Amino acid sequence: MSEFKIRNAKVKDVKAMQLLINHYAQKREMLPRSLNDIYENLQEYVVAESNGKVVACCALHISWEDLAEVKALAVAEGFMKKGIGSKLVLECHKKAKELGVNEVFCLTYKPKFFVNLKYKQISRDKLPHKVWGECVKCPHFPNCGEVPLLIVLKKVKKPKSFSIN
Repeated sequence: MSEFKIRNAKVKDVKAMQLLINHYAQKREMLPRSLNDIYENLQEYVVAESNGKVVACCALHISWEDLAEVKALAVAEGFMKKGIGSKLVLECHKKAKELGVNEVFCLTYKPKFFVNLKYKQISRDKLPHKVWGECVKCPHFPNCGEVPLLIVLKKVKKPKSFSIN
């Protein structure tokens, strides 16, 4: 098995990331991303690198106060089934925790992958309307077939109410 390294994406990675993402978008397995979109959101991405080449990418997009989305997960075909996709998603979970986000969702055509990472299928109605901003621009909307899933990274204890006398 090839060695790979997970790291934050860099400007030099953008074109390779776009080729990877759009390869799957052409197969209608994910949404396409423009170079502009990837550059503007580069800080959200992590990549897997093998022998100096980007072989996978994934993004964590903060949607709201306690909600983030894992998106744009793409693994080069020759590197699938090696745990790279899982490691990228787990890296996004780590980033979410560091940012104080406790719930992460995804919209996917491959729900089994995320179920194996402890995500649970949810109703689209559970997600805020803000999430659908990207969807309405999609040529497959509203019948895209993506499945919404969610994982709770940690339970948050709600503060006890108190009164000041």
